Amino acid sequence: MRRPRRNHSSVFKAKVALAAIRGEQTLAQLAERFDVHPNQINQWKNQLLVRAEDAFDGAGEKPGGSEVPSLKELHAKIGQQALEIDFLAGALGRHPGPSAKR
Repeated sequence: MRRPRRNHSSVFKAKVALAAIRGEQTLAQLAERFDVHPNQINQWKNQLLVRAEDAFDGAGEKPGGSEVPSLKELHAKIGQQALEIDFLAGALGRHPGPSAKR
């Protein structure tokens, strides 16, 4: 009977791939030890080898980009843009209201 599909964590995949790269055990031994098919171990090992250079890119930055701006900064930016939009709409005479005075 077939086993239901399992989802493995990235930590587990890295652990298995590193064990395969070390070469201290055969694929069959690793497959039995981690209860994973040998082909799956090969795929994870190849993924790790292909993406290994990404570990040294960015000089310590986390993958996915730069740091997230604070909520206070975002609110200030929204307020500034709202004022600019209001000013420009008033300058063009298209916005009825306090900023449309001439």
